[in-house]
Amino acid sequence: MLLTFLNLLATIISIISLLIVTYGVLIGFIAFLRNEFKRFDGTYTTNNIRQLRVNFGSYLLLGLEFLIASDILKTVLDPALDELAILGGVVVVRTVLSVFLNKEIRELAEDKDASGEEKAA
Repeated sequence: MLLTFLNLLATIISIISLLIVTYGVLIGFIAFLRNEFKRFDGTYTTNNIRQLRVNFGSYLLLGLEFLIASDILKTVLDPALDELAILGGVVVVRTVLSVFLNKEIRELAEDKDASGEEKAA
């Protein structure tokens, strides 16, 4: 009974992960389209694209966190080599994405600080 419940829980968490990523894709695509339409009125900036990448990356990271939780449950239930490989792959992707996302966030913050200082001067 417990095994069945944990399998169901792992499946539900996987579905939540997919929903989060899908929602992030939808939000990101809408923001991308809005930014592209700004080309027509001259308010387009590459900073908007960078902000979009940060927001989209945040959804991806959150989705990957849920996927890691699901894979941990599956690995505990069936500690096969393929389950461990999938878990390891997801953790590596999440880590790499997190490193680059944090770098992008830092660069955006520095750009905002620099532009704020220029306006104040």
